[in-house]
Amino acid sequence: MADWVLHVDMDQFIAAVEILRRPELAGRPVIVGGRGDPTERAVVSTASYEARTFGIGSGMPLKIAARKAPADAVFLPVDHEAYAVASGEVMAALRSLPDLVLEVVGWDECFLGVTTDDPEQVARAAQAAVLAATELHCSVGIGDNKVRAKIATEFGKPGGVFRLTEDNWFEVMGEKPTRDLWGVGSKVQKRLADHGISTVQELADADDRVLVEEFGPRMGVWYHGLGSGEGPRVVDDTPWVARSHSRETTYQENLTAPEQVEAAIAELAAQAFDDCAAEGRPVVRVHLKVRYAPFETKTIGRKLAHPTTESEVFVAAAVALGESLDATREVRLLGVRAEMTMPDDADGSERTPVRGRI
Repeated sequence: MADWVLHVDMDQFIAAVEILRRPELAGRPVIVGGRGDPTERAVVSTASYEARTFGIGSGMPLKIAARKAPADAVFLPVDHEAYAVASGEVMAALRSLPDLVLEVVGWDECFLGVTTDDPEQVARAAQAAVLAATELHCSVGIGDNKVRAKIATEFGKPGGVFRLTEDNWFEVMGEKPTRDLWGVGSKVQKRLADHGISTVQELADADDRVLVEEFGPRMGVWYHGLGSGEGPRVVDDTPWVARSHSRETTYQENLTAPEQVEAAIAELAAQAFDDCAAEGRPVVRVHLKVRYAPFETKTIGRKLAHPTTESEVFVAAAVALGESLDATREVRLLGVRAEMTMPDDADGSERTPVRGRI
């Protein structure tokens, strides 16, 4: 028997949860985001498959989504609590399956580690378990590591199963653009293109030295490996421990005065710190995110002089960091992230829960 990694990804998860609560919306374009008001500043959290046919996708401003949406489209507010409950039910159903290791990587996705001669059978069993427990559908990618399993899922959507391994990697992915690789965003894609690297095959064939010079010794080697579908093989069921907590808000009216920005930073910092305090770990670093009007985003960070368990100290550090912002520019979004010390026995990750006002 062989070791396999399965990536389970819920199909249109947030929209699907909303449609379960409102069956009359089935088959209609459903867009979930913000407070469900497309005239307000907010972004799309998810769009149903029907809405995606009109070019509407996650991260798109609701106002743009409204311009693209047909007359029968439905806009709904985000309901974090409902999605958390549904996510818990999904993971519980998967954990009920025998002889597997489950690693949660988000509300709507996880990795399964299994040893079997028939990974497709395990994938179908996972889909059946989730459907029976929640009435929700999922897609499953099968791989010989996490990278290939994650990418395979996209070929299985919606509701299917797809296997991607070393054997068929270049046949399936070789001519795909580098943007199709897990972890390659638009900025990295452009930097690769500047070196004449546009496809997955070209990335695999690239000179290590060029990539290291462009991205550094760690990420350069990582991106080169991605071209061949290399990645971690171990599925770890160790409970995830948050490294940080964030709060951010998109303001319906731009903040125009420095005192408004200072007050907003202080409020967000206090909220982020309270989330950390609930975990009982000191805060060691503050990060500040600002989006100037019309749409330019900057992020800055600073290590605290000493780890702190006092809200006033962290808030003061966040406000001081805000003094470096351009006071002449209007602000449409602010975010504050509080980074904590990690427990001695925990392996934290960069996944950061973000709670905004919605």
